[in-house]
Amino acid sequence: MADPTRRALIRASEIGTYIFCARAWWLQRVEGLEPGNVAQRLAGEAYHASHGRRIWAATQLRRLAWALIVVAIGLWALWQWGG
Repeated sequence: MADPTRRALIRASEIGTYIFCARAWWLQRVEGLEPGNVAQRLAGEAYHASHGRRIWAATQLRRLAWALIVVAIGLWALWQWGG
């Protein structure tokens, strides 16, 4: 049987497992069995981690772009009306 202290918390991935297949959720949660596709699951986790890093980098680049646009407008305004 699974560790009783682990039963107190149900993760979102467990809800997804239950929605997909209640029996698979029961086998994991109650019987403590792990699915046979561990390699595919690990590959999926690695892909999602990589995707998350790319999304973070894209967000930072977008923020930098907006900051450079603001600076460019400020310099243009200074050049137009400042001197």
